[in-house]
Amino acid sequence: MLLTRKSPEAGFGSPVSSLVSSLSRGVSRAIPTMDRRAFLRRSGLGVGAGLAAGQLTLMRKAQAADEVKAADAGAGQVSVRRTVCGHCSVGCAVDAVVENGVWVRQEPVFDSPINLGAHCAKGAALREHGRGEYRLKYPMKLVGGKYERITWDQALNEISAKMLELKKASGPDSVFIVGSSKHNNEQSYLMRKWVSLWGSNNCDHQARICHSTTVAGVANTWGYGAMTNSYNDMQNSKAAMYIGSNAAEAHPVSLLHMLHAKENGCKMIVVDPRFTRTAAKADDFVRIRSGSDIPFLFGVLHQIFKNGWEDKQYINDRVYGMDKVREDVMAKWTPDKVEEACGVDEATIYKVAETLAKNRPSTIVWCMGQTQHSIGNAMVRASCILQLALGNIGVSGGGANIFRGHDNVQGATDVGPNPDSLPGYYGLAEGSWKHYATVWGLDYEWIKAQYAPGMMTKPGMTVSRWIDGVLEDNELIDQDSNLRGLFFWGHAPNSQSRGLEMKKAMDKLDLLVVVDPYPSATAAMAAMPGKPEELNPNRAVYLLPACSQFETSGSVTASNRSLQWREKVIEPLWESRTDHMIMYQLAEKLNFGKELVKSMKLIAGKGGMMEPEPESMLREINRSNWTIGYTGQSPERLKAHMRNMHVFDVKTLRAKGGIDKETGYKLDGDYFGLPWPCYGTPEIKHPGSPNLYMTTRTMMDGGGNFRANFGVERDGVNLLAEDGSHSKDAEITTGYPEFDHVLMKKLGWWDDLTDAEKKGAEGKNWKTDLSGGIQRVVMAHNCHPWGNAKARALVWNFPDPVPQHREPLYSTRPDLVAKYPTHDDKKAFWRLPTLFKTIQDKNKDIGKAFPLIMTSGRLVEYEGGGEETRSNPYLAELQQEMFVEINPRAANDRGIRNGDDVWVKSPTGARLKVKALVTERVNHETVFLPFHFSGHWQGVDLAPYYPAGAMPVVRGEAVNTATTYGYDSVTMMQETKTSLCQIEKYAA
Repeated sequence: MLLTRKSPEAGFGSPVSSLVSSLSRGVSRAIPTMDRRAFLRRSGLGVGAGLAAGQLTLMRKAQAADEVKAADAGAGQVSVRRTVCGHCSVGCAVDAVVENGVWVRQEPVFDSPINLGAHCAKGAALREHGRGEYRLKYPMKLVGGKYERITWDQALNEISAKMLELKKASGPDSVFIVGSSKHNNEQSYLMRKWVSLWGSNNCDHQARICHSTTVAGVANTWGYGAMTNSYNDMQNSKAAMYIGSNAAEAHPVSLLHMLHAKENGCKMIVVDPRFTRTAAKADDFVRIRSGSDIPFLFGVLHQIFKNGWEDKQYINDRVYGMDKVREDVMAKWTPDKVEEACGVDEATIYKVAETLAKNRPSTIVWCMGQTQHSIGNAMVRASCILQLALGNIGVSGGGANIFRGHDNVQGATDVGPNPDSLPGYYGLAEGSWKHYATVWGLDYEWIKAQYAPGMMTKPGMTVSRWIDGVLEDNELIDQDSNLRGLFFWGHAPNSQSRGLEMKKAMDKLDLLVVVDPYPSATAAMAAMPGKPEELNPNRAVYLLPACSQFETSGSVTASNRSLQWREKVIEPLWESRTDHMIMYQLAEKLNFGKELVKSMKLIAGKGGMMEPEPESMLREINRSNWTIGYTGQSPERLKAHMRNMHVFDVKTLRAKGGIDKETGYKLDGDYFGLPWPCYGTPEIKHPGSPNLYMTTRTMMDGGGNFRANFGVERDGVNLLAEDGSHSKDAEITTGYPEFDHVLMKKLGWWDDLTDAEKKGAEGKNWKTDLSGGIQRVVMAHNCHPWGNAKARALVWNFPDPVPQHREPLYSTRPDLVAKYPTHDDKKAFWRLPTLFKTIQDKNKDIGKAFPLIMTSGRLVEYEGGGEETRSNPYLAELQQEMFVEINPRAANDRGIRNGDDVWVKSPTGARLKVKALVTERVNHETVFLPFHFSGHWQGVDLAPYYPAGAMPVVRGEAVNTATTYGYDSVTMMQETKTSLCQIEKYAA
């Protein structure tokens, strides 16, 4: 389908206006409602924010109790279902109007403290999910190069039989499961449990290739690997630096809070290789060379140390290893070295340092521009260290505000399918497995028996490297078999690098299963003919239609760690089934169905088929996830928050009074969404923690301090907080280790536990005590179960304890490669050999043939791999072409004019046919491509290879078809922001 801009008379018209007008007509006959303008005219601007909640109240009072029944219950049934946008991680709330089971209208929730009644383009077009015109409608199988419709029974029987065949022949690790950051928390948790009972740790999801370096780097600095503050809290910032973040397009509604801060005098700095829409709002824009974040950040830190702007008392009391960092920074990152490495002069660096230092509290925002590098973990820690030096962590208006990408990538990371941990970041040690065996009501030895010998405690492969799990020499892989089976369960393959090799890996598999509302590029790539000699003649490919998140209920965690409960908006469309129903049905076929749901309630889902109840799954999360405080957010508390958004302050997120009419629950004092950690049982009523590590608040007021997660001493140096450094009203006024049964007894607090709690806590620590007694008692003394320690500026267990700049594996600067070389190659790292020095040495002069740095990023119209949003006609109209941004100088040198078709060629041998957008947004050394496209392959449209009826409206080349090899030295994050390319005018 070819789209062009059209007038309202000619076709689509204005997507938003036509959407709203048509839906308004559709619902007005059923119930007397007011549009927004009429409401504001009658009520006055001062009460405009109450529109959605008022609508909800009026409708619920006006309708009988049976209004929430299914569409076939009778005509005229109208209800309003409160849900959360399914795109980025901001967490915008939506009121969906449903008439006779049909989603006919939507309104942004004006009472939401997060989105304040706003939507971006994607949120405004959300109702299109209620039609699913371009979705996968029924199960399909690839037969003779074409997809054929099959029944669910056939699909489940054949897939499970093939899995069991692979398990018998090659072991459970021969199958890799790519989960989803679009799954809700309950489905993410169930997915990790499902893979565990299958007998493997070979599972992962989108977070690996967006923020795994953040999680590892931040957690190893101060305890938890997540955003410390909130979008709302940025209204309290006096200065904000965005580095590698284009929030105006990637997280548009988040920018509302920054604009409010600017109205109050906040200074905004944007640091990026590209002049973005976010940069257009900044007071200062600083252009750096892609991949040079550490020289820039440490250049700023050099000026802070040089001018005595660091917070010396804060560093003394709360930071370990800053002296080592200072020595390194002052010696290595003098202004001349900084300018050489990142291209920023001394005066600009000084101004940035002065702005951050003299306008405190100041915050740093980063996204994938900083994370997707072979030294991403070090870049992240450099940002953390800068904030520690300024005393900005644990401070309102400060913090590390790390914006996540997908709607539940934070929650999926917290409780979902990670290859190196169980839900809640419990590791893979025997004690963690026994903890979960108890939670699941299963015998530990039975679970162990599902695994191949020695593999239960070994981290699995990562989604970024499954390609090598298939293609690598088996002798070099740290498991018995290569990968032979793969599930893409709600994940876009075009989000991953090395597309050419991915196609080879897909062709070599024995089993490929795609579970998705939109079958994504996977279906087309799998059906596209490859080289006959590389195709496995016995390969089986299946497509299973999953529901969208609007066809089920469950919780979702926004980037600020707040949980929100989605109500089910509509019944599953077509023949789609919920992800958790599919997991359960496959588990039954694989002989562990009873074990999967042993401690969960089953309910009737689509067609009367049984599935685990979402509320029951969340309660299991509550019972088990003591580490990160997912224990206090019961379904009842979350639902009460969603019904009463109006009581929460838009700056602090705190409820000012408020009683939930349905349950009588008192909301006063809660923070919206009970941002984790929300410790103890729901009955303790911990309010959640809006700002992590904040010592000016008490434990029961959401306060905290840094975790004692790294021992109590290192090389004779105390790792615990200094005397007098503690959270407000804590009974222990010095640093202390994390709590266990021994420390409880030494302090004389053991007898504060009940007899039942003593029985459950004996031999346990605060993370494994399922009675909750240790946490309850420690909190009663206003202390923190995780201890009170210093943050680590020096992370001794990482390859570079002090972050070091290392040039990308593919660099246009051989002079800098010589000065800042990469790591040595690694063997059996995440089960696979990983190349660093070999690749860099081989390509040290690659810049002669490929002189342009190729980087990628987001567009406001699309999200993620884009299959879902490019299938939305309202969004598809807005952005119809894949393109490359190229500087006029670089374009002129190549004879390229704006709008020309060009080839983007990469060192991998790939080439992309795209449109040239000639712009000053990038400099002459850099080009930019959005990463939301797929459906074209090196100039060829893959339309013939999509399943019938399930092809996106807009297709284009995937930038990751051309991206190069490169992975982070800690997490296996892919290096996509510093690939190289050459651009030529198109010639057929």
